Amino acid sequence: MEKPRPVIGPDNAFFWEGCKRRQLVFQKCKSCGHVRWPPAHVCPKCLEYDWEEIVSSGQGIIYSYVIYHFPYHPGFREELPYVVALVDLMEGPRVLTNIIECDSSALACDLPVEIVWDEEGEIPIPKFRLRKA
Repeated sequence: MEKPRPVIGPDNAFFWEGCKRRQLVFQKCKSCGHVRWPPAHVCPKCLEYDWEEIVSSGQGIIYSYVIYHFPYHPGFREELPYVVALVDLMEGPRVLTNIIECDSSALACDLPVEIVWDEEGEIPIPKFRLRKA
């Protein structure tokens, strides 16, 4: 079974266009500088509407994670076990993602990670791996 794919709409199209360029793009409020995720029409910190795009370095740290031994969706069955994590990016946002290319027993909170692109579908999906020293 095929994995679920992103639903692209007017609020998040800029993000997925960035992914097509292998760039992790976020909204940054022009008023207060808050970098936000998920995308929103208004800044949750200062309630201003004006924003600009910024490109993330793709580096962060693991805030929390779980190891799935039962697939959330049938399309993920072949990847069991897989890691779902909250990653705090250097620019500020916390994203829900997968940690790949590692033995799950090596994972811990606060470990540094870096972006890697899953090229499986028509739109590259940002995932993360442990950052190489």
